[in-house]
Amino acid sequence: MAVRRMRRGSAVPPAPAARSSQRPCPLPVWGAAAAGGRAELLLLLLAAFAGPAGVSAAGGPEVHSLRGSWRLGNGNGSVVLRGEVPGCVHTALHRAGLIQDPYYRFNDVMYRWISLDNWTYSRTFKTPFDFRKWQNVNLVFEGVDTVAQILINNVTLGRTDNMFNRYSFDITSVIKEVNFIEVCFLSAISYAAEQNRCHKGYSIPPACPPPVQKGECHANFIRKEQCSFSWDWGPSFPTQGIWKDVRVEAYNHYHLIYFSLTSFFVKSTQKWRLEIEAIFDVVSSKPVVGLVIVNIPELQTQQTFNVTLQPGEGSIVLLVNINKSFAVEAWWPNGHGKQTGYNMTTTFIMEAGYQIEKFSKAYFRTVELVQEPIHGSPGLSFYFRINDRPIFIKGSNWIPADSFQDRVTYDTLRLLLKSAADANMNALRVWGGGVYEQDEFYNICDEIGIMIWQDFMFACALYPTDQNYLESVGAEVTHQVRRLKSHPSIILWSGNNENEAAIANNWFSIPYADREVYIKDYVMLYVKNIREIVLAEDKSRPFVASSPTNGLESVKEGWVSQNPYDTHYGDTHFYDYSIDCWNWAAYPKTRFASEYGFQSWPSFSTIKKVSSTEDWSYTSNFSFHRQHHENGNDQMLQQIGYHFKLPQSTDPIKKFKDTIYLTQVMQAQCVKTETEFYRFSQSEIIKGEGHTMGALYWQLNDIWQAPSWASLEYGGKWKLLHYFAQNFFAPLLPVAYEDKGVLYIYGVSDLHVDHKLTLRVIVYTWSSLEPVCILSKGGVTVKAQSAVPIYKESINDFLERCQNCTRKSCFVTFCLTGEGGLQSPMNHHFLSSLKDAVGLEKTQLSASVSQQDDIYIFDLHTTAIAPFVSLDVGSIKGRFSENGFLMTEKRKVVMFYPWEPTSIEELEESLTLTSLMDII
Repeated sequence: MAVRRMRRGSAVPPAPAARSSQRPCPLPVWGAAAAGGRAELLLLLLAAFAGPAGVSAAGGPEVHSLRGSWRLGNGNGSVVLRGEVPGCVHTALHRAGLIQDPYYRFNDVMYRWISLDNWTYSRTFKTPFDFRKWQNVNLVFEGVDTVAQILINNVTLGRTDNMFNRYSFDITSVIKEVNFIEVCFLSAISYAAEQNRCHKGYSIPPACPPPVQKGECHANFIRKEQCSFSWDWGPSFPTQGIWKDVRVEAYNHYHLIYFSLTSFFVKSTQKWRLEIEAIFDVVSSKPVVGLVIVNIPELQTQQTFNVTLQPGEGSIVLLVNINKSFAVEAWWPNGHGKQTGYNMTTTFIMEAGYQIEKFSKAYFRTVELVQEPIHGSPGLSFYFRINDRPIFIKGSNWIPADSFQDRVTYDTLRLLLKSAADANMNALRVWGGGVYEQDEFYNICDEIGIMIWQDFMFACALYPTDQNYLESVGAEVTHQVRRLKSHPSIILWSGNNENEAAIANNWFSIPYADREVYIKDYVMLYVKNIREIVLAEDKSRPFVASSPTNGLESVKEGWVSQNPYDTHYGDTHFYDYSIDCWNWAAYPKTRFASEYGFQSWPSFSTIKKVSSTEDWSYTSNFSFHRQHHENGNDQMLQQIGYHFKLPQSTDPIKKFKDTIYLTQVMQAQCVKTETEFYRFSQSEIIKGEGHTMGALYWQLNDIWQAPSWASLEYGGKWKLLHYFAQNFFAPLLPVAYEDKGVLYIYGVSDLHVDHKLTLRVIVYTWSSLEPVCILSKGGVTVKAQSAVPIYKESINDFLERCQNCTRKSCFVTFCLTGEGGLQSPMNHHFLSSLKDAVGLEKTQLSASVSQQDDIYIFDLHTTAIAPFVSLDVGSIKGRFSENGFLMTEKRKVVMFYPWEPTSIEELEESLTLTSLMDII
């Protein structure tokens, strides 16, 4: 049975006092008037709005931002400083020089006092407009983290208790020319503990994270980023702060709150259709009528609609038929086509109030989650069809990029997401223990073709279902779906992370007699609430209740299946650190692998920034403190020991660096083996298992500098795993494995057409740079979007043909080439563990650096076969074209793409070259 990696989770708060996000939605009112009536109304309205575009006779809304410097103080007034908004207490204290970097050494524990205190943000502001002229003045918070009382001019407006909600407070009657605003926070730790105490009848596990995580308890009782209470890869920093935009909005008649567009392809008419939804706060006492003009110039599509806004929360839904005479270019995932978007203008011209002009991008793509019977296999398929094309999902899992969200900039997101695309990924799963990411995250994914599996923010826990909690979650889900559903990159909503599995496998030792209570709560939260809201708000993409799940089979079994890890249905998560990770037979031949992975340490240059000299040992207090996964450091050494010799240097710092290097080599080789297994399983059914159509390894990025499953270190530096991912996710790839003494090579292709290719197999001895034998097999057909066997030979015959070869003295490399420069990466297959390899010699590695435009060229030379050559330039930001490779030729050229200005001198001075034979 797999060793489960449990992560600890989340729950709670009462519903926000937020006006607009809480008000129930009237049915949409829209339609087409008679042509004459529409034209007449249009002329009247246009006459009323003669003047600059977007400006009404009455004037548009006044919006005054409250971003910037606020006063920040703790509970007893002993600490007072300036705090930036958006921001949080920890970053304010750090900027003011009152604390060190929270990530430095043991500061996550040393600074626990910050989260246990109750902090208040306050400021004075002048109202920059005549507030008496406006029917409605609101104070709007896009995000409050988390539990706070909001006051203006000593009047309590309401309370917040959900980090993921938008809050809008009516201040029409209390606003003055000069105003004093206060946001009084309550410690999230104290609040969660109190909510747990108040929950009568039965417990809601888990109570606390494992001690190794050094975390806080009852995260499931607060609607807050679950991993902020700690996780098995991250620290405990339960932040307080105004983490998103805050502003004053004044308006008459009506105000646009949400605007979204989703695309559909109507098969009966063979036409694309856009559904536009606009949700207003209508403060007029009577219905407001007007026109909406939608214009997409590139598609020569323009439509005009008569609309009526009802008082309250008025919703308009418009269906725009795209001109059929124009070929619409669809949005495609990375590697499958362009990410075409069309400029669209939507103009609202109402009889009262002001004209609104919305500029947006219209994207056209369809998504289906296909769950249907498979010939020769029990169960159902589980794969995504994008624009009617089945797509093998390649990628990873996304966690928050920082414990302090105000430090996550556009550049941070761009760097991490571009690194995913550069490694041939086409998808990421936004994991349910973090946050719904900022708009820029999804905008970038839209632009570069990264599909998003979007979890709702519930993870590894059971959750309460009292009325206040359900109302709060309802507002959260409604807000987030409305905010995000326009993004073509989002292809799936998923209710939670691992909570179906937690009940099914009884992670929390619930007595059998009580099980039904928790199943009922589960269905209430994820099915009767979250799912119902999602289906009502967004009909353009599928929903699953959990991950892992058996999909339709879980539904059939009452939403909690007997075994959510069943390989014949849905998706699976798989972790087992005791297996030999080079043994492909240990992995589940699943329909979809949405989590799997192995740990490694980040590079020394990353660790060095948050540690001191005494910490630079694998067995130091710091190394134990930073490892939040039980026995994680030992598990890495055990896995290394299966195939490599462990470092024995008497120099403690060299030994630490050597161990870091080996953890990265081990991780890269492990995840390579597992991912290649999933890729070559996509077109076959063996003993009823297979048709694997997705591989999302755990995890893409890091939240801090620590050992984890990530392939990108905190700050964005590529680990060796990420360089390997560039190859094992390549659109064309040969994959080798052994079974019962036979060597098989598969051709794996994401390309849209069949190709006739040449397979080149090159065998080397470890002791020579000259190949022992070369096999060239032409006319190999690799079918479009499939994995097919292209070579088969018994190992004994293979070794016999390559003279003087034994399993221990030789290894195999291979690649595919075709016409027009089509070429796969060079792959490798080891015939024995490298600790048993015969003939490996210590090599002399050298490099010279030159520059061509903005790229640096590293010219490498070796005197012998060099396994797992690592180029490391320390803290210089950038990435290499490849890394961690087997160097089988005397010379190799590698490019370095800097992310910030550098120089040849700086690179030469910082360069460390390491191969396996440098480890002693």
